[in-house]
Amino acid sequence: MVSGIEFYYYFVCKRKLWFYTHGISMEDENEDVKIGKYIEENYYKNSQKNIMINDEINIDLIRNKKIIHEIKKSQSFEEANIWQLKYYIYYLNSYGVDVKEGIIDYPNLRKRVMVTFEKDDKEYIENVINEIKSIKNSEKIPGKIQQIKVCKKCAFYEFCYI
Repeated sequence: MVSGIEFYYYFVCKRKLWFYTHGISMEDENEDVKIGKYIEENYYKNSQKNIMINDEINIDLIRNKKIIHEIKKSQSFEEANIWQLKYYIYYLNSYGVDVKEGIIDYPNLRKRVMVTFEKDDKEYIENVINEIKSIKNSEKIPGKIQQIKVCKKCAFYEFCYI
């Protein structure tokens, strides 16, 4: 299977995904990652959080037993946030857990985004899983993307642009 973070990185940057899956991690020293962990740890204290399933996915929060939540710092990678949550729904459904929707919580923005799993999502997710496996098994690092604003905050910035 594919981990939730791998699925997220696929949409953020395939090069970052490759580094991560090959044991190259710079995340622990990254200030944005530290802020994100702080937000995750300090919001929703009275809820069941960080539910690790099969050492593959880590659901931030579950409420009402049918709605899963993903807690994010910002909407910078909203497409990645949405697809990561849809992947969690797909994953749970593959184990017989009937979940059809989730919520992305942006506590600092005081905003929530409802995410619904659509019929076509399953096929798309399965294609992405195959592409992720291909990247993980590749000896070759994917090419750099054209540098965008968020690249400068990336933990892997030095590997790509310096």
